[in-house]
Amino acid sequence: MPTIAVDGIDLFYERLGDGPRLLFCNGSGTTIDTSRPLIDYFARSFEVVVHDQRGLGRTSVPDAPSAMGDFAADAVALLDHVGWDACRVFGVSFGGMVALELAVTAPERIERLALACTSAGGAGGSSYPLHELADLPPAQRAERGMAILDTRFTAAWLDDHPTDRGIVEMQAARSTAPKSDEQRRGERLQLEARRGHDVFDRLGTITAPTLVTAGRYDGIAPPANSEAIVAGIGASADLRLYDGGHLFFIQDGAALPDVVAFLGT
Repeated sequence: MPTIAVDGIDLFYERLGDGPRLLFCNGSGTTIDTSRPLIDYFARSFEVVVHDQRGLGRTSVPDAPSAMGDFAADAVALLDHVGWDACRVFGVSFGGMVALELAVTAPERIERLALACTSAGGAGGSSYPLHELADLPPAQRAERGMAILDTRFTAAWLDDHPTDRGIVEMQAARSTAPKSDEQRRGERLQLEARRGHDVFDRLGTITAPTLVTAGRYDGIAPPANSEAIVAGIGASADLRLYDGGHLFFIQDGAALPDVVAFLGT
């Protein structure tokens, strides 16, 4: 099992595919295993390096709280380990926050940057406080989770849109899967780090060509947050909106090909 020792934890990673080098940064509560179809999609066009974020999957849970800078430092350590001075970077949701933190602290490591459904924090707007969902009763948590996943989602909408209903059912199954106390602790540590995310005032240091993508009906990372990222980075950033919510890259068939085309340029 490929791991590296970083900051007192064992970081699990995989390296797969062939093509331009791409660091894949995963979202909140997700792992390599749960994101396998998306990772494999990118591995058709790129040599992908991806890791389980600290506290999740097969990576150790830290003993102490972590900050967003620690997540970015993990990514740098992984790039050093595989011998990549620079690469393309794709970050989705929480992974987009990590990618932004990486981009403002080590801009020389990023050749091209693609972000999906994420936020800069601070004056640029924060993503929905997911840590608040964890304390809700299961039924209320599921109802609120559905409403922010895509602001169009109602029972009537899902009855008429079976693909979207499948997305909701997939998310519900993931959230209700049995978890150990250590898994829950790792997820909570990630959510706590997410609360402090704020790179907005540093976005101007990002020098790589950047594509920011968002779903028009995303209630977790609203399109206004993506607009703020583009405005903060400046002329090297471009915004594209798609027909969907937080998982627009599943809902809109144009999204992923657009990201792949941008990163492969």
